[in-house]
Amino acid sequence: MSDTKSTRQKLEKQMRSDIESGILTEWVGKHITREDTITQYPVSALSAILDRDDPEPEFGDELPPLWHWLYFLSADKASEIGNDGHVKRGDFLPPVPLPKRMRAGGRYFVEEPLLIGDQTNCVSTVTDIVNKHGRNGPLVFVTVRHEIFVGSTRKIVEEQDIVYHNITHPQPQTRTPSSNPAPAAPQWSRIVTPDPVLLFRFSALTFNSHRIHYDRDYAIKEEGYPGLVVQAPLVSIILLDLLRANVPDSRVVNIRFRAIRPLFDTTAFLVQGRSDDCEVLLWAKDSYGNVAMIAEVTLCE
Repeated sequence: MSDTKSTRQKLEKQMRSDIESGILTEWVGKHITREDTITQYPVSALSAILDRDDPEPEFGDELPPLWHWLYFLSADKASEIGNDGHVKRGDFLPPVPLPKRMRAGGRYFVEEPLLIGDQTNCVSTVTDIVNKHGRNGPLVFVTVRHEIFVGSTRKIVEEQDIVYHNITHPQPQTRTPSSNPAPAAPQWSRIVTPDPVLLFRFSALTFNSHRIHYDRDYAIKEEGYPGLVVQAPLVSIILLDLLRANVPDSRVVNIRFRAIRPLFDTTAFLVQGRSDDCEVLLWAKDSYGNVAMIAEVTLCE
């Protein structure tokens, strides 16, 4: 039996044991609350990272969609960080016995926009844990629901799907027929060339210490990636930035994301989109034509 197959079977056995014993499912319902103020500097910093020519943000300005990810950051102590750079599991998130994790998708609903200067609190709850067997091995999906309030008024509801896995995503060396072709007929298109500075600045701004985004040796030798991994939240924000550039007066009501495959700093990627009245489809695709992320957006003009 190969080492890879043996390791996969051990992980599957461990997960079945954890699910059956209730070790993981007892995390469902666990919640935490964080308070934060929607301040100006993170907005200015992200505008700079995206190379936007925005005016200085002022109190009362609306926060762009998804930019709430700049706030409610967990200030974990150095002793609480694991070898991969993530906070050690078993506190708020369950101790899933799989080595890798990434955003698999999510849903974002705007009841009222957040404003710069808002005093807010975010209630985060683990709402679901599902064990699945994928084509390449075991998967565990953890869903976390975030509700952002200003006083007693709920402004934003977001659900994030986090997938734990042990899958290697090598990048093809030559162009091959796309296994996940991107949608056709884009109205808008932009080339994005990721580099270590972009990824580092975004990780620093969001206090994301996951080493796959800035430590090339670790990403390649320990997790089996071909290069640095572009953060899924960064790809999501860049997709929405494409919408802002082409439909600047639109108001986002909800967004549904699906992350399909990671993007790396080894090649440029495309973000594209098209609009059908209030329904917008956005996607990112790699240099080989594979779709990496899709976002379905509903607008209210």
